[in-house]
Amino acid sequence: MSRLLALLTFLAFTSAAAKPNAGLKTWGRFRKLPYPGDKAFLYDTFPKDFMWAVGTAAYQVEGAFEKDGKGLSIWDTFTRGGNRMATGDVGSDSYHNIHADIRAIRQLGVSHYRFSLSWSRIFPNGTRGSYNEIGTNYYRTLIKKLKEIRVQPVVTLYHWDLPDHLQQTLGGWSNPELIGIFKDYADFCFQTFGDDVKFWITIDNPFVVARHGYDTGVVAPGIKNDPDLPFRVGHILLKAHAAVWHLYDRHYRPRQQGKLSMALASHWIKPSRTRLESLRECQCSLDHVLGWFARPLFTDGDYPPCMKERLGSRLPSFTPEERAQVSGTADFFALSHGAALSFQLINDSLKFGQQEDLDLRMLLYWVNAEYDKPPIFVVQSGWYVLGNTKTEDPKHMYYLKRFIAEALKYGVNVIGYTAWSLIDGFEWHREYGIRRGLYYVDFNTLDMKREPKTSATFYRNVIQRNGFPELPENRPAQGIFPCDFAWGVSANSIQVETTPSQFADPSVYLWNISNNGELMKLEGFTAPPVRRTTHCADYATVRQQVDEIQKVGVNHFHFSLNWSAVVPTGDVAHPNTTLLGYYRCFTHQLLQANVTPVVTLWHHTRQRSSLPAPLDTANKWLNRETPEAFADYARLCYRELGAHVKMWITLNEPNDDMVSYQEGHQMLRAHALAWHAYDCEFRHTQGGKVSLALHMDWVEPAFSFSREDVEPAKRVLDFRVGWFAEPIFGSGDYPLGMRSWLRQLNSLDLPVFNEEDRQLVKGTYDFFAISHFSTKLVTHAKEDSYTYTAMLEVQHMIDTTWIMSPRPVVPWGLRKALNWVREHYCDVPVYVMANGVQEDPARFKDSLRVYYLYNYINEALKAYTLDGVNLKGYFAYALSDERDPGFGMYGSVHKEVIIKASLSNYRNIIQHNGFPIQGAPPQQCPSMPEPCLGCHVLVKTPVVGFLTLVGSGVLITLGLIIYYTAKRHKECY
Repeated sequence: MSRLLALLTFLAFTSAAAKPNAGLKTWGRFRKLPYPGDKAFLYDTFPKDFMWAVGTAAYQVEGAFEKDGKGLSIWDTFTRGGNRMATGDVGSDSYHNIHADIRAIRQLGVSHYRFSLSWSRIFPNGTRGSYNEIGTNYYRTLIKKLKEIRVQPVVTLYHWDLPDHLQQTLGGWSNPELIGIFKDYADFCFQTFGDDVKFWITIDNPFVVARHGYDTGVVAPGIKNDPDLPFRVGHILLKAHAAVWHLYDRHYRPRQQGKLSMALASHWIKPSRTRLESLRECQCSLDHVLGWFARPLFTDGDYPPCMKERLGSRLPSFTPEERAQVSGTADFFALSHGAALSFQLINDSLKFGQQEDLDLRMLLYWVNAEYDKPPIFVVQSGWYVLGNTKTEDPKHMYYLKRFIAEALKYGVNVIGYTAWSLIDGFEWHREYGIRRGLYYVDFNTLDMKREPKTSATFYRNVIQRNGFPELPENRPAQGIFPCDFAWGVSANSIQVETTPSQFADPSVYLWNISNNGELMKLEGFTAPPVRRTTHCADYATVRQQVDEIQKVGVNHFHFSLNWSAVVPTGDVAHPNTTLLGYYRCFTHQLLQANVTPVVTLWHHTRQRSSLPAPLDTANKWLNRETPEAFADYARLCYRELGAHVKMWITLNEPNDDMVSYQEGHQMLRAHALAWHAYDCEFRHTQGGKVSLALHMDWVEPAFSFSREDVEPAKRVLDFRVGWFAEPIFGSGDYPLGMRSWLRQLNSLDLPVFNEEDRQLVKGTYDFFAISHFSTKLVTHAKEDSYTYTAMLEVQHMIDTTWIMSPRPVVPWGLRKALNWVREHYCDVPVYVMANGVQEDPARFKDSLRVYYLYNYINEALKAYTLDGVNLKGYFAYALSDERDPGFGMYGSVHKEVIIKASLSNYRNIIQHNGFPIQGAPPQQCPSMPEPCLGCHVLVKTPVVGFLTLVGSGVLITLGLIIYYTAKRHKECY
């Protein structure tokens, strides 16, 4: 009667509590989260009772496979068959190194240590009758040592290493007899160790055991060729787990007060399309891996409907009594996630046409929704490095950071996190080809020496801080820039008209005033030609572009000239006067709008040299005549445009890694000659400033706490920025670190400055201008040949928690770049001449750019107010997608200009001159004179007039040029 009552109670509960496919909302929910704010790194801490753990598995680390009476496991047999090259006979030899492992665990500062029991070490043939006292004492000693350092054990009863005797005699997990045998083994473990163990895992990753042990044959026991067998095995594994849970619940929990679960592993999957069908396929993919075991345990004691529909009779069925027996047999959700076999689907068959992804946060949310908010203990998580990697494992460290950060994000009850693994060991089917340990194990030493990796240092620091507490430098700054701060916007180029488009149409039109109001050209009639000189007002694009710039709210605009277009022949005596006239009109009109033009003479691009044809075909910058030609070109521009332009950039971003040292040397001479030309011939009358702009993305050591990475970061900055900066702003020569490094490589590529050139180049600046877009990490540890720079001996990488688009968005990198300038060149005035992010041009609500500009400008404010950087201006890049695709604050649809959200946000920051403290009195700045665009008194000036003839409801409008006397105030075309 009691069993029947329990069954009825179970059925009533499941019918009320089950929420089929509740996890299906996960993808939709995350699509609706604010981007990119939700992707930003969350600085916060975990609850005080959060469980920080590290783990291992017996076969991977223990070794001693035949020592002290241990029986063979299926892995001992499996690794001796087929084409396998290595075994876990010795592994990391933890059996003989308890003290070394305990020391490592203590150094990490974890609160819990997860390890598995070797079933065949305790029961050599798998049953109680073969009990091995010595093997059991090994675990007694381990648990005792853990308790001494106040670390709680998390014990796994079965982590893939079944006693081989049970496989050979019974067929392993394909035989239902194992349910009772496993229960008896668990009973012994609870009785022997249970007083000191509060967390138990019955079986680790039953998906791998069933599918890859009894189907693909990738892991032990390596059985293949029966496609239905894994589902029978999974069925038995669930029943075995349930039997053990009930055993503990009835006989041990009242006294031992522990908790028990089954460790379930899963991938994550994202839809290939946004259709509901794709979402359902994603849900089904998770059901076939995680839901296969999780739904019976956490929902209704039965398999997911998707599995039942697709597998039919291949999937065993539970009786109502069995459902009642299995359901609810987990005290917490033990989740494994990462990069090893446990989390890879091996092939695409279970992806159902969708895309596998590495997203622990979304997986946690899905589990939370699908299984009614269970407490989740991440019992295995981490990454791997290649087998030849030693103690520097930056990739592992940053993935660890990413996974912990994803577990931290709000909304899910995560009670613990387990980094995998404590030490390097035998990595299942990948043998020793990869390493997953926080501690490096030297397998060639007798004592298997353990050394902490950088990932161990990182994990220890996270544990000590209980997460990622917000530091003062992470908080947004409040404050304002000085009144004379240059707020600007940059564009690589501007739209140029060589033929006037205004007032150039001689046609006569009919104006249909009584009907639709359209203008219709009257064929056969033209207005008489008017002979007059071209005026700036004739160029429609000048007014259009200046209006667009004005709407941004900036007081500076930076753009580049085209040397090859201004002086096509290379001879400054024969310039393109029409083009110069257009530039003159454009810069003048900017001034009329109270916008200061900042003009670059030559903008480096990889696609084309932009040098005049004679120079382009004659060795380009390697031609010794090019610097002199550039100086002549600069003089031409100073002479023609200098009345309107007071801020010049000679070379924009010449420090490209595609530029050779010899080319760079001539570029430095060209810049210096152009600077001296202005200084000697034009400065006293024009009063402007001249410098060059260097590309300066920041380079951060991957391990900021390691001198071995600090030096490579300095080296990269010397080669990327110091290469051009030091000769001009510093010593007049290339950086000492650059020369000494190349000398070590026996390289003679770096030119030598003679004394004349040193004096020519040194000090040729009026300010320091940088273009900054992103940040990279560098380490001396080589992990990936694709991002390794052999000449500098550095590995480039990124922090996987950074927002990407497509380059990393790292606002604090700008502050560090600005401080580098201050530390190297003292109080030099600094301008951020270009700073922007690439985003889908079709996204007019460009939230990434809004986020980018706000946070990068805020970091610039910190550099100015907190660090004392002499920051004079900031220029957002870029004005429009038309000239700089993907970077613009203006977009367009079918030639209609669209103002993006970022423009309004940038204008708002400019209007407040930064981020003023709430409630503070407004900044008092002298007002700028407003342009008077319509102040006229009579003078003789050509204007447009219209002669209208009325007849039969149709107006005939004739465009004429007439003269009247008007004097313009402040505006002269």
